[in-house]
Amino acid sequence: MRALFAPWRLEYVSSAGRAAEGDCIFCRAWESSNDRETLTLWRGERCFALLNRYPYTSGHAMVAPVAHVADLDDLEPGVLAEMMEAARALTRALKIVYAPHAFNLGMNVGEAAGAGIKEHLHLHVVPRWMADTNFISVVGDVRVIPENLGVTWEKVVRALATIDWK
Repeated sequence: MRALFAPWRLEYVSSAGRAAEGDCIFCRAWESSNDRETLTLWRGERCFALLNRYPYTSGHAMVAPVAHVADLDDLEPGVLAEMMEAARALTRALKIVYAPHAFNLGMNVGEAAGAGIKEHLHLHVVPRWMADTNFISVVGDVRVIPENLGVTWEKVVRALATIDWK
């Protein structure tokens, strides 16, 4: 079997350990004033949206509560509703930017469910296209993302500014 190297994964693996010690990427993004650096797309009252630094597809975003909670039961009333409104706004913006055919929205709540960052609940918003699974994902366990995250961030932020949130 041939090896396909993805050195950027080391950053993810290393950061997972820091999160377990109390350094949360979501809390860091919320507390930062540099939205471009943290890939934060939008800030609400009780939640915010940011791009996934290791996306499944172009435009893969996440919505996280401001509160550092691991379980749905720990959310204050109204936070989940705001998160879903943010997810809806993201799907509208991503339709403008990428014209996907569909979306996957989902949460992995807890380590056994596959949560990479189990300490801070978050909702994934993943744009999908018909036949978007190419051979490299199947054979090499690698995803090909055709666009730089900085370019994606600029496009989605601009699109979010144009949509009606109602």
